[in-house]
Amino acid sequence: MALMIRDLCSLHYPITLSNTEIQVKECRILKFGCNGKKKLMSVNASASGSGNSKSIDTINGKKINGAHVGQRGNVVIEPGSSSSSSSSSSVNHSYMLGNFVDERFVYRQSFVIRSYEIGPDKTATMETIMNLLQETALNHVADSGVGSNGFGATREMSLRKLIWVVTRIQIKVEQYSSWGDVVEIDTWVDAAGKNGMRRDWIIRDSNTRNIITKATSTWVIMNRETRRLSKIPEQVKAEVRPFYINKFAIPTAQIDSEKIEKLNDETAQIITSGLAPRWSDMDANQHVNNVKYIGWILESVPINVLEDCNLMSLTLEYRRECQLSNVLQSMTTMREIATSESDKNSGMECTHLIRMEADQAEVVRARSIWQPKQ
Repeated sequence: MALMIRDLCSLHYPITLSNTEIQVKECRILKFGCNGKKKLMSVNASASGSGNSKSIDTINGKKINGAHVGQRGNVVIEPGSSSSSSSSSSVNHSYMLGNFVDERFVYRQSFVIRSYEIGPDKTATMETIMNLLQETALNHVADSGVGSNGFGATREMSLRKLIWVVTRIQIKVEQYSSWGDVVEIDTWVDAAGKNGMRRDWIIRDSNTRNIITKATSTWVIMNRETRRLSKIPEQVKAEVRPFYINKFAIPTAQIDSEKIEKLNDETAQIITSGLAPRWSDMDANQHVNNVKYIGWILESVPINVLEDCNLMSLTLEYRRECQLSNVLQSMTTMREIATSESDKNSGMECTHLIRMEADQAEVVRARSIWQPKQ
């Protein structure tokens, strides 16, 4: 039997977005004949009788998940992107675009929260937030004109076999998005001392325009072959300096700059062992992706905390790489804290450590703040 156009659209857009005007100009569908053979046929369909040809990649005029696709799969090149249409790389590149705002210092991209990005409470997970922040950052580099074939590397970095690595990131969540919500992410960069770069983000609810998440991070450069940290070459500084803006997502007074204590066998209340990276945990820089550590950290958080509390703040301090052959331990200790003036013991602060199981070498230190669900 034929797959109806209405069903085809509902596969990709949740019910909450069903009021969006959708135009489908030509769909090619598979139809199964009585003999069981598949027949390829073309149909013309429209969700509205008007002549307006708003494409299905927009919700209320906003790009969703970075893809902006014109009729019949032709890519629409946004302002600020590469205008070359002769190479396949430019086509692939343009699928990832958001747009520049604030005189091109800030990069903005919108996403819809999908069903596989939510947790048991039907809201986006911290891993989802981190993945969206990372995606926006990479697309910022790609759309800026300085990106190369590297994973967020500039052209001068690629020539010198250099990559960016994050050393510290802090995320403060005011409200978690739900399935079908559309969020808008802004990101920008600035210098961090003499040999680092700071990248900040804010996430807005696209409907209310309220800021629901803020994040800040520090990045340094590493040689992808020697795996050693490197100074930022002047040529690379010249590439990224025009994008620097002295702007903070999290006010400096609220940035978690305190030292994260190192846990050991005596100070850790919970230790989970035997955590092994999978092939799917690796990224294009040939090490475990920085988002994967969040799941391992939560492995040593008690289930009642996960069920009854929201993770409102997370600070991660990355100390070394993790490879596919490593086996890890997750360690956590907890204490009650005041997360509001009305209740002096209303929340929980956890200190975490991810370390190698073989030699106990530190991989990630972390601190998390939890608040009871309302």
